[in-house]
Amino acid sequence: MQPCAIAIHGGAGTLVKGMMTPEKERGYKKALEIALERGYFVLEQGGTATEAVMQAVMELEDSPLFNAGKGSVFTADGTHEMDAAIMEGSTLNAGAVSLVTGIKNPIVLARDVMEKSEHVFLAGEGAMKFASSLDYSLLDESYFYDALRFQQWQELKGTDAFQLDHSSKKDSKFGTVGAVACDLHGNLAAATSTGGMTNKRFGRIGDSPVLGAGNYANNKTCAVSCTGSGEFFIRGVVAYDVSCLMEYKGLTLNEAAREVIEKRLLDIGGDGGLIAVDVHGNISMPFNTEGMYRASKTSFGDQTVQIYSN
Repeated sequence: MQPCAIAIHGGAGTLVKGMMTPEKERGYKKALEIALERGYFVLEQGGTATEAVMQAVMELEDSPLFNAGKGSVFTADGTHEMDAAIMEGSTLNAGAVSLVTGIKNPIVLARDVMEKSEHVFLAGEGAMKFASSLDYSLLDESYFYDALRFQQWQELKGTDAFQLDHSSKKDSKFGTVGAVACDLHGNLAAATSTGGMTNKRFGRIGDSPVLGAGNYANNKTCAVSCTGSGEFFIRGVVAYDVSCLMEYKGLTLNEAAREVIEKRLLDIGGDGGLIAVDVHGNISMPFNTEGMYRASKTSFGDQTVQIYSN
């Protein structure tokens, strides 16, 4: 029988064991587990990989614990600018949005771009007009307010500094969210969503909504969702690089993913990690940082929810 599998992540970075309270650790693991089960339920019911990754990411977007949707960080202007992308491996159809505000679940809007427009990537004012044409309800800024996120911004407000959500205080940084899946029909999909950088300026866009950089799916190879230092993931075309190593060099999923994260990304100064799955239900979740919020489940009976490297 064709296997099904799903993996999710909630960001990678400076996550040192012992720097987080047991209560917080349990909270994050529980949030990951709930998102994992929400996505896996779709798969075991015979649903599509696309629906599974969207449902998993929506769950993470609805949690204030992760830097996406409700938990998005503050920009330099005290607002929330969110990015998301989704891609189907069977058709290479994809949708992405960037610099959207007031949208509860940006990953849903990204899917609507894929399925209800002739475009792939919409940003800023145009993306918001598209959302309006579909009668999206815009939420007040208060929905996205979180005391921890606000404090992060206060430390940088009024300066030219910015920071990745997962790269400073070791007990309070959580980044991009994402999911990859293989369904019972042998199709792959990937979805990624983020609130970007704290105190970001000038309409900065990271790798998350950029197809081939932070998000990619192709039934010939794999589905990939990335998290980390976005500028480097864009330069390294990281998600597509994993696929290329599998398609043109014949590497396995794990060999390709580890080559990119543990060597190629480090060679250009980048840090972070990724989750990936192939059509055989194999999963790889490498990272070159102290930790990565991650979880996976397969029809082989394997399940894991982890934060640290061990």
